[in-house]
Amino acid sequence: MKRVPLIKMLAGTALALAVVSTPVIAGSSSSKDKKEALYPNATRTEPKLDLTSEKDQKAINEGLDAVNNQDKDKATQLLQPIVDNSKSKYAQALALQGLANVHYNDGDVKGAIDLLKRSLDIGVMPNDTYFQLEYMLAQFYLADEQYQASIDTVEKWRTEGRKETAESYALEGNAYYRLEKYPEAIAAIKKAQSLTDKPNDSWNQILMASYSESGQGDQAAQVAQQQLAANPNDPNALNNAVAVLMQAQKYPEAIALMEKAKANGQLKTEKDYVNLAKLYLVTGQNSGDEKGPATKAVATLDDGLGKGVIQPTAENYMLLGAASFMSDNNAKALEAYRKAIPLAKDGEPSIRAGQLLIADNKYSEAKGLIQQGIDKGVQHKGTAYMLLAEACRGLKDKAGTISAMEKAAQDPETSDKAKAWLKAQGAGK
Repeated sequence: MKRVPLIKMLAGTALALAVVSTPVIAGSSSSKDKKEALYPNATRTEPKLDLTSEKDQKAINEGLDAVNNQDKDKATQLLQPIVDNSKSKYAQALALQGLANVHYNDGDVKGAIDLLKRSLDIGVMPNDTYFQLEYMLAQFYLADEQYQASIDTVEKWRTEGRKETAESYALEGNAYYRLEKYPEAIAAIKKAQSLTDKPNDSWNQILMASYSESGQGDQAAQVAQQQLAANPNDPNALNNAVAVLMQAQKYPEAIALMEKAKANGQLKTEKDYVNLAKLYLVTGQNSGDEKGPATKAVATLDDGLGKGVIQPTAENYMLLGAASFMSDNNAKALEAYRKAIPLAKDGEPSIRAGQLLIADNKYSEAKGLIQQGIDKGVQHKGTAYMLLAEACRGLKDKAGTISAMEKAAQDPETSDKAKAWLKAQGAGK
């Protein structure tokens, strides 16, 4: 299944699973037959209905009511005998579409597809019912990640039913996106938007993602900013705009949006504050001037922590430590790492704190923290042992230094450097 980058999207599509027809006795002239046709220009010839049994009609009505009420057992009990035994093809088709809904609601999408195809293949249904079920089949295919089948079905529905809807093009655009056919996805979504004055917000998400994935970052950013301008108080629109601007590496523009939102009191979640802080850090790293943006990141994190919006977690304290270090505030960085140590699942904060203590010539405390970090588990063990060796060297502990270097030599990341040092000291094995 196509993974959606940055922008949160629905995995499939919202399905209207209420049954789409009630049975009509052949030759009936009820008012239901006289309602305005949904597919007046369809190329399909309207078939003759063959339901003559009032008993079957009653059972189907009750079975379809049970489907709508999500009473699986009752619906199956009433509808399956009609599929198996009714002499009416029309009755069988209606019962099959009801059972298809039962299977879909029960999580069996493939079973639902099989039953719905059987219902359509029978062919004895009024056009309005037939085309509504065909469109439902396209939705089922999308939900089952059969994207090309979904496209083929909705195009057949559109051609034979002679009907165009915004939703049908949006469904097609969704499927094209997941097939990584981005130009086709863009065209379909833009067509969907042109057919309604109330486009669904999720359509813009597909459009933005398609632009981004096809290398049209500027177009994606433009759509994102337009959506935000139309919905200035919508946090999802803000998040989408920021995400797309970041993907297009338009960091100053993303920061400007978030700073404006912060000034307007729209940054309310931990994620908002943390993302703004990270944006500052990324900007600093890319600009070559880390201190200014890092200072802003520190202020943002302090503000969020002070308000209780940012929770005191190891991850957040590690971020504060990194930002403080980049802003040349080693004392604040050390304080942040110390707060992270008891909260962390690994020894990374201890290593970072130990590294800062070495820079401050506090070798004994550094040695203890670094060893504590190694014992707790670190990602780059060789680097940690190199730092431990440096702390031992500062303490004039030659044996400890050699022992740490020997362990660093066992890690591929630091092996060459550690072995070179050991050889220079005449301690290599």
